Amino acid sequence: MSERKIINPPELSKPRGFNHGIIVEGGRLLFLAGQDASDEFGLIRHPGNIVAQYEQVVKNLKVVVEAAGGTLQNIVKLNIYVTNVDLYRTESKALGPIHRAYFGHYYPTMALFEVKGLFNPDAMIEMEGIAHLSKE
Repeated sequence: MSERKIINPPELSKPRGFNHGIIVEGGRLLFLAGQDASDEFGLIRHPGNIVAQYEQVVKNLKVVVEAAGGTLQNIVKLNIYVTNVDLYRTESKALGPIHRAYFGHYYPTMALFEVKGLFNPDAMIEMEGIAHLSKE
């Protein structure tokens, strides 16, 4: 049996948009490669629009997780890489509804990093992580 337990110690600030920790037992781990806002032809969708790129990235993650037999709610760890953290913060209110449309009210553990650039110069955001799937 696969099991997950959310860990949010009271000694730490109350998390908003993430969880401090998740314990996983049993099941399988799926390691998710970095996904940017590329479409099926490798072209970045929505150049210059971080909100629309965020949604495309989540759609790409969804395709990978579902191909492995899971859902986005199986993701236990996400690293988010952005080329402009100030823009990400400014657009965070617009990102929330997109997150909830795909993840519901579930939040994996997350970290946000500002990077100088991503492999595709039109990419503004990339995410990679780990999903915890049930046994086959």
